[in-house]
Amino acid sequence: MNEPTITQEIIAAHNLTREEHDQVVAILGREPTYTELGIFSVMWSEHCSYKSSKVHLQTLPTSGAAVLQGPGENAGVVDLGDGLAAVFKVESHNHPSFIEPYQGAATGVGGIIRDIFTMGARPIALLDSLRFGPLADARNRYLMGGVVAGISGYGNAVGVPTVGGEVCFAECYSGNPLVNVLCLGIAPVDKLFYGRAGGIGNPVFYVGAKTGRDGIHGATMASETFDEKSEERRPTVQVGDPFREKLLIEACLELMRTDALVGIQDMGAAGLTCSSCEMASRGGTGVEIDVRLVPRREEGMTPYEVMLSESQERMLLVAREGAERIVQEIFARYDLDAVVVGRVTADGLMRVRDGTRVMAEIPVKGLVANAPVYRRPALRPAWQDEVQYLDLHHIPLPRDCGEVLLRLLASPTIACKATVWERYDHMLFLNTVVGPGADAVVLRLKGTERGIALAMDGNGRYVFLDPRVGGMIAVAEAARNVVTSGAEPVAITNCLNFGDPTRPEIMWQFAEAVRGMAEACRALQTPVTGGNVSFYNETMGQAIFPTPIVGMLGILAHIDHATTPGWKGAGDVVVLLGQTREELGGSEYLKVCHGLIQGRPPTIDLDFERRVLQCCLEAIRAGFVRSAHDCSDGGLAVALAESCISDPERHIGVEVSLSETGRPDALLFGEGQSRILLSLREADLGRLEAIALRHGVPVTILGRTGGSRFLCTGRTFTINLPVAALDQAWRGSLPTLLRQG
Repeated sequence: MNEPTITQEIIAAHNLTREEHDQVVAILGREPTYTELGIFSVMWSEHCSYKSSKVHLQTLPTSGAAVLQGPGENAGVVDLGDGLAAVFKVESHNHPSFIEPYQGAATGVGGIIRDIFTMGARPIALLDSLRFGPLADARNRYLMGGVVAGISGYGNAVGVPTVGGEVCFAECYSGNPLVNVLCLGIAPVDKLFYGRAGGIGNPVFYVGAKTGRDGIHGATMASETFDEKSEERRPTVQVGDPFREKLLIEACLELMRTDALVGIQDMGAAGLTCSSCEMASRGGTGVEIDVRLVPRREEGMTPYEVMLSESQERMLLVAREGAERIVQEIFARYDLDAVVVGRVTADGLMRVRDGTRVMAEIPVKGLVANAPVYRRPALRPAWQDEVQYLDLHHIPLPRDCGEVLLRLLASPTIACKATVWERYDHMLFLNTVVGPGADAVVLRLKGTERGIALAMDGNGRYVFLDPRVGGMIAVAEAARNVVTSGAEPVAITNCLNFGDPTRPEIMWQFAEAVRGMAEACRALQTPVTGGNVSFYNETMGQAIFPTPIVGMLGILAHIDHATTPGWKGAGDVVVLLGQTREELGGSEYLKVCHGLIQGRPPTIDLDFERRVLQCCLEAIRAGFVRSAHDCSDGGLAVALAESCISDPERHIGVEVSLSETGRPDALLFGEGQSRILLSLREADLGRLEAIALRHGVPVTILGRTGGSRFLCTGRTFTINLPVAALDQAWRGSLPTLLRQG
């Protein structure tokens, strides 16, 4: 079968610029073949090459005492002690989930799971961070329903529990939802594996499911904005089989217990192309693949299609020469293909054969190390000053602060997400000590006394209003959530969701957000172990909020330190660590009650944040903190209310008196940073104050727990509501919205 002749139209259809095509010709010393053009197209896409983001990502801190593997591999690795390592990473599947929500989300789960077990770790937990448009729109309800069903359908069936995450809503996500999924695995430190092709002459194995035409050009599609024809791209969305993935997990982990394996990588974005050339690049070798040997489930596939297919549940591995039978016997027991499709070579080339015909011969460095890198124009948009301007004199004071509190609790972003997490199996393996709904998830580290905490956070509104400050807050809030669960934050993974990077204002948002994240990571000593950049999240020129999502990992020195937000009994003292300022910019209150996305986000002092976190963690480790909850969306009033109702089996009221010096809505609903709500017995108050004094952290006594009412008073306001009314607003909102239509 003859390949098409390369024309300018074909080059443009592959999303290569004229300059990039010229660079391809320079690398090859000739015009590319059609298969070579396809290979360059996917490997030089934003999704695979990070060509617009790399210069900024290099400013992030990536090393630390606990970091065993930073960016550049399939996942990051953190040392947990006792010979164990945490392997974790977050990825996006935004574009596929818009086009086909069930399979888009399901295959996102499958892909991130493979990134984890390819490192030698058994996946034990999933978390997801989701963004949708308002649920009043039937299309958004359809997207959310499909995404949640896809996550639960794949995660539950493959046997990896979805233990937590977050869901937020805003108009800008209507045309482009975000589906970010984090996976955590545990591995012995001395049994980690890497995606490297080593050992000249070693066999290259294709293992797992057969190859079809699904997902071809998925990486390229993920590097485009949407238009009115985007739903026609359904063939570029892969189809997942979680039961086959489960077999693949077990077969790979069994193989890893032998001495047969040299290197291994998931066939994810760009499929066989990406896995083969990236493994060769990391190993400093070449690789030769014969596509005629690749197992297929469709007739008549061309070499181009085989190399670019993104069919799911497939891995590429390099085995020790002479160990072929070991590999084949293990995978045969799991009814999975294991076929030698090539060899590791010494010439530094990626060579693709179709039997005796050479279809592609490309220097590996040209595909990976020498991929284009752009420092794109970045310009602060002219409208930034306008959206940051907020004159509180034009914001009327609330007539009924209790009614405002109920509205905020019912806001979909704040409301209870049990409707979502009840679809997920979050207790598999019995590792889950603190599950969905708390500030962070806490997992038992079996065989030790310790635990792991995980949180996912990111406020796109803040980043839209001030990208640098918003980037800082994303890291700080994730750290705060981990600390209030009883863990010390040690490292992050991130998923950076932005619009079209060729637009200078989008590139400015990205650069500033990364700058803020880098500052926060350095201040809080939480290096970045890896992650994902998702650009082109916009439809018909309308971009999403710039939305960096932070997945924070923390370590509990003892599992008994696990702490939750809910009050534990009557008569406890409620205190606030930190300071409350008159800050309403970017708040959920302004959005819900006044229809405004306006002002500057709350200020953050990273040194003060660090001291608040240290103070809280020391108090928790001392054993006298009964509950801990960070103040975030909805401010202090919402944090107090959530502490009354977060435990569905135990509702406990509270009576607090707040010192009011400014606007009552700012005091109650402002989202000032570096604040943590604690409850403790009165006898332990002196111990907390001594710890806080050492760290230079203010402690404010707010009131006491008890009764069945929420009573909050100030000089000009009183909120007096039954706790049952808070629970009804908070727990009943999302089910009601999803039943519409």
